Amino acid sequence: MKENLEILIKEKSDKGILRLTMNNPNKKNPLSESMMRILMEGLKDASADHSIKVIVLAANGDVFSSGHDLKEITSARANEDKGESYFKELFDYCSTLMQLIVNTRQPVIAEVDGIATAAGCQLVASCDLAIASNESKFATPGVNLGLFCSTPMVALTRNVNKKNAMEMLLTGDFIDAQKAKEIGLINNNVSKKNLFMEVNKLAEKIASKSTMTVSIGKKAFYEQAEMDLSAAYNYTSKTMTDNLLKYDAKEGIEAFIKKRPPEWQDK
Repeated sequence: MKENLEILIKEKSDKGILRLTMNNPNKKNPLSESMMRILMEGLKDASADHSIKVIVLAANGDVFSSGHDLKEITSARANEDKGESYFKELFDYCSTLMQLIVNTRQPVIAEVDGIATAAGCQLVASCDLAIASNESKFATPGVNLGLFCSTPMVALTRNVNKKNAMEMLLTGDFIDAQKAKEIGLINNNVSKKNLFMEVNKLAEKIASKSTMTVSIGKKAFYEQAEMDLSAAYNYTSKTMTDNLLKYDAKEGIEAFIKKRPPEWQDK
């Protein structure tokens, strides 16, 4: 099934994989108000659809996303408050989008083929997994414009170590896909011709698992990461106990013991 919503293309496979493809290449796929709104709608709809097991976020053109629409930002300076209320609303809205990716029950995979800068880089860092073409590049170049990439920094510093994050933030320089993999911004870099195949292979592998179990695991992963060691173990012990009481855990263990494929019920 394929649905073209102009700046966002939605495609769902028969294996439960939803592709959300940003489709505004002439403007470098900016995270404009309209793009962020339609992405949020797509993610919310997907989260409520239990037939969707994995979400892939991709883009048409040679720029994955250039970040915020600077023309929208500049035009807001004509407002009576010089754009202050608009700027606050814009960054709050973007922050909500990034958190929605993390809180959506399905794993979200970024399929990057091109340049991802500023909030576009933040978008990649916010996804659970990311695979990029060898030609892809990443940057947080706000410092070059007199505007530090403070909100992209939140996602960036939760993926890469502090020294590498600070270098990207302070210099605004691009890093290539191999470097992005080395510092943990993406999972892997592959040839352009193999990108779709590799992302789809990963998505199908995840989609073959119990959706209920994957959802429990994703939520627990992010929750425990914000806790101290003792609290994290208490939380995940309770999570595993509750998980074991689910049908799919019983089915999976029995299937393993009896050496047969499991039949997931997602409950």
